[in-house]
Amino acid sequence: MAWNQPGNSGKDKDPWNQNNQGGKDQGPPDLDEALRNLMGKLGLGGKGGGGGQQSGGGLPMKGLGFALVLLGVIWFIAGFYTVKEAERGVILRFGAYHNEVTSGLHWRPVFIDSVTNVDVNNVSSQQTSGFMLTEDENVVRVELAVQYRVMNPRAYLFNVEGADNSLSQITDSALRYVIGHNTMDNILTVGREEIRQQTWEIIDRLSERYDIGIRVIDVNFQGARPPEEVRDAFDDAIRAQEDQERFVREAEAYAREIEPTARGRVRRMQQEAQAYKEQMVLRAQGEVARFNELLPEYQAAPQVTRQRIFLETLEAIYAANAKIFIDVEGGNNMMYLPLDKILEQHGARRSQPQLPMLPSQQNGQASGATGQPSSGQPESPRSSNRFSPRGGN
Repeated sequence: MAWNQPGNSGKDKDPWNQNNQGGKDQGPPDLDEALRNLMGKLGLGGKGGGGGQQSGGGLPMKGLGFALVLLGVIWFIAGFYTVKEAERGVILRFGAYHNEVTSGLHWRPVFIDSVTNVDVNNVSSQQTSGFMLTEDENVVRVELAVQYRVMNPRAYLFNVEGADNSLSQITDSALRYVIGHNTMDNILTVGREEIRQQTWEIIDRLSERYDIGIRVIDVNFQGARPPEEVRDAFDDAIRAQEDQERFVREAEAYAREIEPTARGRVRRMQQEAQAYKEQMVLRAQGEVARFNELLPEYQAAPQVTRQRIFLETLEAIYAANAKIFIDVEGGNNMMYLPLDKILEQHGARRSQPQLPMLPSQQNGQASGATGQPSSGQPESPRSSNRFSPRGGN
């Protein structure tokens, strides 16, 4: 039977047993009384009970002031913040830009000012890549890396929404513009540095126009390659282009090596020609002077002077030639005079030692046993002395 059914007195069936003070079971605690006891222990309210001096658990002025002071101390301590060495702090007061602070320890009023730290010292990087269309309607995959640094924190935070994303879009747009105005051969071979410079200039110009607070430090054109289907053909073309450049450099090196030698040879030939010219001029002047000295003698004795010149000329001719052919007047034979052989034989005889002859050898030589003349003199290789200069006269 339930405790609250009719016919039940309810005294022994009361679940809280509030009426039975001597029973074992006690009811639940009074929440109001527990709260007043807790506030009394903290010194913020009076104790509960019928004889209490305060009613309703109100807070005294002393406890309220202490709470306000404690909150003020917490608010003041929470206002301290630190800006790192590589950062710049941007202060917003009620959501609007107020000021910028450098690195160090600073204080701000909490709930009034907010601070955003921006790294202005370290260099960040972004990479852009993708398939792009060239001027000659070819597709090439290009990769480009951009290194940048924040120069103006206020412009970086508030002039555009997401300065890093804006820089990425600017880089992609500039790269596609430059690639679209260059041929594929130029992109893959010799035009990489030119493409890098053009892309950098466009990025700088657009960054200044939008004032995103970022300065580009460097642009690296990491490479360009054709699609996989035609890579082998383009690799062959690139190798051929590199071979051409190598041959050109080797030719230029050879030209730089051979040019000084050729210039030195030309200078030597010029000096030899100048020396020969001076020699001929001096010789001609000497001949003129000699002729001027010889002219009075020739005028005084023409026959003698003519004969002397003739003999001097023959002497110069004979001295320069070892073999002489002489045409005899009145005959059909041309005589050969081997002067070189005669001189060699004459020198060999002089070099041989003269041994003493026995008496029998002397008598035999005198009797002409060898067929030589009895005078003992060897036969001259010349059959006649009419070819001598004196005999010829």
